[in-house]
Amino acid sequence: MSTGGVGGDPRRDLPSVDALLRREEAEGWVARWGRNPVTQALRGALTEARAVLASGKPAPDTEALLAMVLRLLEADRPSLRTVVNATGVILHTNLGRAPLAEAAARAAAEISQGYSSLEYDLEGGGRGDRYAHCAELVSQLTGSESSLVVNNNAAAVALAINTLSRGRDVVVSRGELVEIGGGFRIPEVIERSGAFLRAVGTTNRTRVDDYRRAITPSTGLLLKIHPSNYRVQGFVEEASLESLVELGRSAGLPVMHDLGSGMLLREELAVHLPEPSVQASVAAGADVVTWSGDKLLGGPQAGIIHGRSEIVKQLRFNPLARAFRLDKMTLAALEATLRLYLAPERALLSIPVLRMLSEPEESVERRARAALQDLSPEAARRVSVAPMRSVLGGGSTPGFEIASAGWVVSGPAQHIDASLRRQDAPVVGRIEAGCFLLDFRTVLEGQERLVSLALERLVKGERLGS
Repeated sequence: MSTGGVGGDPRRDLPSVDALLRREEAEGWVARWGRNPVTQALRGALTEARAVLASGKPAPDTEALLAMVLRLLEADRPSLRTVVNATGVILHTNLGRAPLAEAAARAAAEISQGYSSLEYDLEGGGRGDRYAHCAELVSQLTGSESSLVVNNNAAAVALAINTLSRGRDVVVSRGELVEIGGGFRIPEVIERSGAFLRAVGTTNRTRVDDYRRAITPSTGLLLKIHPSNYRVQGFVEEASLESLVELGRSAGLPVMHDLGSGMLLREELAVHLPEPSVQASVAAGADVVTWSGDKLLGGPQAGIIHGRSEIVKQLRFNPLARAFRLDKMTLAALEATLRLYLAPERALLSIPVLRMLSEPEESVERRARAALQDLSPEAARRVSVAPMRSVLGGGSTPGFEIASAGWVVSGPAQHIDASLRRQDAPVVGRIEAGCFLLDFRTVLEGQERLVSLALERLVKGERLGS
């Protein structure tokens, strides 16, 4: 860079903000931080550069300026960041599970920016019910009499058990005593809910007679848990939900079905998932059903509870319901997600999880090949497009795989993995058989460019020795 400048002023040789914004690096920053923060950081870097010149030192070159910009941006970078999920795990718990539909994200953003009718009755002018915003929708979509939503499914299970069986026995099959994410176990959830576990049957075989023999005057609840995060195969038997409902009716006991990952559209999906539908649990006569909002529903984190009106009413008046209640942004996102299901064809197109499950392998491959066009020849030589296998994840449908496609990036897998995770828009892939893979099934439409930019920066950094 020249230090003479026009009229002898070296500051005139510094690039303009607009010129820097046109740089490839700035494109990635704008995608991650937004145009205004990047513009402010560019101005800040140029101000620093002018100060350097004023001290009599040489002006920083363009690469040094861009490094200053990145430093300024990262100095105020939040801990919770957007990442590109190229792992092939559709419901990746560590990456936030289900991405929201555009309508749901927009609803959450709009409701957060002002006052709302969260607990206000616009018709009567008095206090309203925060749960009314979703209750009718849940009941309509599931066929249940009444419903309640809380902040996650563990809370839903704890609230139901505490309400229906506090100080009494909960009868559940030994083969259904699951451990959920983070090391939390159903026996501990039951205990902390104030009830006593009464395990029946064996790990692989439990019959309805096992439940029947366990019923005593101390029994408060018959609980069935769908094994959503594991499978027992071979010499197995379980009591059907229908048989437990019949037993519960004859014994005067409520029957609860914890689905974990609830599915509203089973037949409409292009792939067959070995998961029971929410409607099937209702049709079987379960008194209360619980499941997650951020798994197969494709909405925000929430625990969805529905069933008989008198039971849901008891849950609403339990003091724990307030501790487990949803905030206005989550309620807005959940309501918007549920509304999409009123037209199943719209839900399949609009909800990212359903769209990912339904996208044909050929379409995923086309997106992966099209993204190669954004790479320089040097970077493109590092990539080959290959078939892959995606999974559902999120503690749902173990063993389920779906054909996919993506990039295999040549080079040391651990190095590539670490480098892409450190990008301005972090890209998370997976290492398989010593190779680094980027599965495009979980790369959201529109994010392909971010994958290309990340790989370009990786190759450029290796060339420069950084």
